[in-house]
Amino acid sequence: MGHALTTSGSMAWEILWALILGFALSAVVQAVIRRSTIIKRLGDERFRTLAIAAGFGAASSSCSYAAVALARSLFRKGASFAAAMAFEIASTNLVVELGVILAVLIGWQFTVAEFVGGPIMIVLIAVVFRLFLRQRLIEAARSQAVRGLAGAMEGHAAMDMTISAEGGLWRRLRSRQALTSVSHIFVMEWAAVIADIAIGLLIAGAVAAWVPNAFWHHFFAVDHPLLSKVWGPLIGPVVSLLSFVCSIGNVPLAGVLWNAGISFGGVISFIFADLIILPILVIYKKYYGTKMMLFILASFYATMAVAGYVVELLFSALGLVPTERIAKVTDMAVHWDYTSVLNIVALALGAALVYRFVRTGGLPMLKMMGGTPENEHQHDAA
Repeated sequence: MGHALTTSGSMAWEILWALILGFALSAVVQAVIRRSTIIKRLGDERFRTLAIAAGFGAASSSCSYAAVALARSLFRKGASFAAAMAFEIASTNLVVELGVILAVLIGWQFTVAEFVGGPIMIVLIAVVFRLFLRQRLIEAARSQAVRGLAGAMEGHAAMDMTISAEGGLWRRLRSRQALTSVSHIFVMEWAAVIADIAIGLLIAGAVAAWVPNAFWHHFFAVDHPLLSKVWGPLIGPVVSLLSFVCSIGNVPLAGVLWNAGISFGGVISFIFADLIILPILVIYKKYYGTKMMLFILASFYATMAVAGYVVELLFSALGLVPTERIAKVTDMAVHWDYTSVLNIVALALGAALVYRFVRTGGLPMLKMMGGTPENEHQHDAA
C-alpha cells in the first residue's frame, strides 16, 4: 500500500505544475470564447460545421461529464447530433491541459499523436453517422433529450463564465472582468475534475505497484510485435471502459500501460475512450435512450480503434514512435530541481486565482455544479 501511494504521490508531484498551467491557459481560452455565438452555427453536419464544433470543444471544459452534459444541451438547442458529438470528442481530447500533462508524464510524441488522432476520430465519426445513423434514431434521441433527465455536472456545463465586455479579443482580455472570469473558470474546472485526477493517480499507482510486469507483458503480446500493434488499439478502449476514470485522470494510467508494453496506438485509443466508461454510458442512456447509447458505444469504440491504428501507422512511418518506455509513473524521490521550482511558481499562480475566485463571490457557484439541465446559469464576472 505504501509503495502504491508513494508512486501516486510521485506522479502527482511531477505533473502538478503542468496541471495548473494547463488549466490556467484553458481558463483564458474559455473566458473569451462566447458560447452563444457558436451554438447558432452547429445546426448541420457539414465538415465545416463539425470543425467549428471541434474548435468550440477544444476551448471548453475538459471534464468528461461536463462535456457530455453540454453536448446534450447543444443537441437540445438545435445542434446536429454529429456536431454535438464532435464537440464532445474535442472537449476531452483536444484541450490544452491534456496536451501539457501528456508531454510531461509520457512524452511530447503522445501530445502530438493526441492532437492528430482527435481530428481523425471526428472525421471517422462523421462518416459513420452519415452511413449508419438513421433519422428515426436521431428523432428518438431528441425526444429523450428534451425530457431533461439529469446526468452529472449539469450545473457546471450550463454556466457561461465568458467575459461579458464588448470588443475584440485583446480588449476583452485587458478588461476588469478578465481576471475574474479566468479565476472562476480555473477553480470550477479544478472542482469538476479533481476527483477524477485523484482516482486516476491512485489507480495508476496501484497498478504500477501491484500488477506484475509479466502479466502486462503477456496481456499486450509484447513478444509478438505485429500482434501487439493489432491488439493494442482494440484492447485499449476496453481497459479504459472498465477503469471508470475519465477526463485527464486516465493519463497516469496510460503512462503505466505504456511502460508495461501496450502499443503506441493502444495508448491513444485508451485515452480517447474516456467517453465510453461505464458511468458515462449510463448517462448516455438517460440522455438519448438505450438504442442511441448502444450506437454511440459501437461507433465510438470502432473509431477510437481505427484512429489508434492510423496514428500508429503514421507515426511509425515518420519515426516518431518512442523507442524507450520511460513514462514518469514510478516511485521517485522529490528533489530540488526544475520540477520543484515550476511547482512552486504554479502553486503561487493557483493560489492567486483561488483568492480572486473567493473575493469575487465564486463560492456559491460550487453549490450549483450538480444542477439540472433546466438551470442554464449565465454567470457574469464582476
